[in-house]
Amino acid sequence: MSTKELFQQLQKISTEQRNPNSMDIDSRSTADILSIINNEDKKIALAVETQIPYIAQAVELVVKAFYNGGRLIYVGAGTSGRVGIVDASECPPTFGVPFDMVQGIIAGGEGAMFQAVEGAEDKPEGGAHDMDIRNVGAKDVVCGIAASMRTPYVIGAVKRAKERGAKTLYVTTNPRKNFELPEYKHLADMVDVAICAEVGPEVVMGSTRMKSGTAQKLILNMITTTAMIRLGKIYENMMIDLQMTNKKLVERSKKIVMTITGLEYEKAEQYLTEAKGHVKTALVMIKANVNYEEATKRLMKANGFVRAAIEGKEYSII
Repeated sequence: MSTKELFQQLQKISTEQRNPNSMDIDSRSTADILSIINNEDKKIALAVETQIPYIAQAVELVVKAFYNGGRLIYVGAGTSGRVGIVDASECPPTFGVPFDMVQGIIAGGEGAMFQAVEGAEDKPEGGAHDMDIRNVGAKDVVCGIAASMRTPYVIGAVKRAKERGAKTLYVTTNPRKNFELPEYKHLADMVDVAICAEVGPEVVMGSTRMKSGTAQKLILNMITTTAMIRLGKIYENMMIDLQMTNKKLVERSKKIVMTITGLEYEKAEQYLTEAKGHVKTALVMIKANVNYEEATKRLMKANGFVRAAIEGKEYSII
């Protein structure tokens, strides 16, 4: 693509347009600037809301992948890449899943997480290479994240992932109708589910670290949290598969057991010790009045769902 063609392409991208509500932001007071930003931010959740049917489709693909031993792999450049890495890194301590189950990849490699690697996003072959070295396959879901929709690195990764048999998602903050443009037809053909939260022009033109980045974070939160709920990682509205890897999480585990069962601190601590630090097992032991061995059998029969385990029932995830 020539520089002129790129220039013309950018003219069609909503996140590259000027925002009429912030045209004089450079002459406003601090409080006014903050109000302008806040008023624009209020639009983000509503934009995401329009995409719930598509997010639901994405979750179904992710749940099936996880159930079959596959992975969710986020791919992005700049802010989009960092948002994916943040969501991926928070899943193991929150939900007790393996560190490779949800992964985040950023154009330019790990160093780009902290310092921009200029030009890395312009290389589709880089995205393809990153899919190859991770041996992406039919069990996996690869989620491209690109506010502009056009990021070559991300498109290269999604294309290669599709070629390797993976299911593919695409999270953008530009309109869905852009997929109908000739320059994006190839992208539309390789994406199983597109999530297009149209947040409109940024307060500062082109600064997609703002509304676009926030929308992306909300969407990724929804995908992984809902998938983990569907996998039995939550009981009522409490995280019960967290890993007791630091003092805060040890005490949070005790609080969770106390809140759900009504036990006092010392008794909750005792059950957690007997359950070898596993909150789910402790809950089943207490709520079903069974020993450790019986609780673990029930959880296995129920595919890890505490409600079903307490009732002694089987449970099918998909």
